[in-house]
Amino acid sequence: MSNVSVFRVDQKIALVVGAGSGIGQATAIALGQSGAIVICADVKLEAAQATADEIVKDGSQAVARVIDIRSRASIDQQIDQIQKEHGKIDILVATPAVNVRKRLLTYTDDELDRVVDLNLKGSFRIARAVAQVMSDSGGGSIILTSSIRSLVVEPGQGVYAATKASLIQLARGFAVELASKNVRVNVIAPGVVDTPLTAPIKNSSDWYAAYGNRSALKRWAKPEEIAWPIVFLCSEAASYITGAVLFVDGGWTAIDGRFEPPL
Repeated sequence: MSNVSVFRVDQKIALVVGAGSGIGQATAIALGQSGAIVICADVKLEAAQATADEIVKDGSQAVARVIDIRSRASIDQQIDQIQKEHGKIDILVATPAVNVRKRLLTYTDDELDRVVDLNLKGSFRIARAVAQVMSDSGGGSIILTSSIRSLVVEPGQGVYAATKASLIQLARGFAVELASKNVRVNVIAPGVVDTPLTAPIKNSSDWYAAYGNRSALKRWAKPEEIAWPIVFLCSEAASYITGAVLFVDGGWTAIDGRFEPPL
C-alpha cells in the first residue's frame, strides 16, 4: 500500500447520515472522491438525492436513502436494506444535530427532549446499529460529530453543549468495547462552519463577524474543511486512532481571549 493509497477508501461502503446538507453533504462528496461507494442518508430524501447525484456526476458511486435517527424502526429498515445490497458497512459518519438557543432557565422539557433525542440518542441509535453490522463483518470506522461546544459554552447553548460533550464519552465507550472487533470509533469536533445549522448567526453581521474573529485563523470554516479530516479518520492512514477527538476549529479552543496583547 502506497503512502497515497492509505488515505483513500476505495470500494468501502460508506453510510453518511445527514448527507443532505452542510458537513454531511461535504463529507459524502469527499468520500466519493476518495473512492467510496456512498450511501447518502438524510431525513429529507430530495436533499440526499441531490448529494448522491453530485457524487455520481463526478464518476463515483452513490445512492440516496431516508433515515431518521430519531426512529429505531427507520434505522433498522435501512440498515437491513444496506446489508442485503452490500453485505457490510465499512464507514459510518453521523452528523445530524439541532440547537434550540435559549437560556437554561427558560428551557422547556419538550425542547430538552428534542435536542437530546436527536443529538445524543439519535447518534447512539445509529452507531449501535451500524456497530453491530461492523462487528459481524470484520470491522469498520465510525465517526460521530461533536463540537467546540463540548469544551466551551456561551449563553443559550447549554443543552446543545451537554449533548456534544456526552457524544465524546459515548464514542470512547464504543471505541473501548468494539476494539476487539476491529471497529474504530472517533469524534470530529468542528468550530464555526457555514452550514444551515449556523444560518441564524450568518444573518446577523455583528454576530457572524465576532465568531469569525474568535479563532486563531480568524475566519469561518467551509464544510469541506471538516470533511477531509473525517475522510482521514475513515482511512487506513488512521488505523491506530480510536477513541480520539479531532478538533477542527481554526484554533478556537487554543486561543485565550479576544484581545492580543502588545508584546
